[in-house]
Amino acid sequence: MIIIQEVLVSSEIVSEQFECHLSKCKGACCTEGDYGAPLTEAEMNILDENKKDILPFIPERSQRFLKNELGYEYYNHANVWGTSCHDDGACVYLNHTDDGIALCGIEQAYYAGKVGFVKPISCHLYPIRVSSNDIVGFEAWNYDRWDICSDACNLGATNKTPIYKFLKNAITRAKGEEFYAELEAAAEHLKDEGRD
Repeated sequence: MIIIQEVLVSSEIVSEQFECHLSKCKGACCTEGDYGAPLTEAEMNILDENKKDILPFIPERSQRFLKNELGYEYYNHANVWGTSCHDDGACVYLNHTDDGIALCGIEQAYYAGKVGFVKPISCHLYPIRVSSNDIVGFEAWNYDRWDICSDACNLGATNKTPIYKFLKNAITRAKGEEFYAELEAAAEHLKDEGRD
């Protein structure tokens, strides 16, 4: 483990290599799994406030769903709030390109200048998963290994891209530039010691 600003960061985030390979996986992380993308309370409020601006960027079945539902729910088995999913497992905010690659409708709305929120931070940080205990102020970042991401691991290895470098923008968004700089310095230190 690496401690950065009181966050416990798994050393795998420094040592393992990863780079999303959407042409291979087609964005399967948005269609598979036991629950939707984890959300913070602030993110749920943002989704409520921006629903009408996101609707044009998602398919008709999701538009119908969101006209009657919030777009997020509490998943008891995981003890988290997350985006709602259709019966087939797809996130309600999911859209597809003509060649079948999953895209986030929230993110598409962001890049079209319709909303100021790129997407849930849990999605942006993936394959990092954040766990926390608000009572004691504990937060840990771990690498979430998933077989559907094997092509991402292969591409990361080919390009020699550590997880933390692939996720530079997401990490900076989550914790700030100083946090990322400290993480990068720790990674370089471990590399120099031959421990990465």
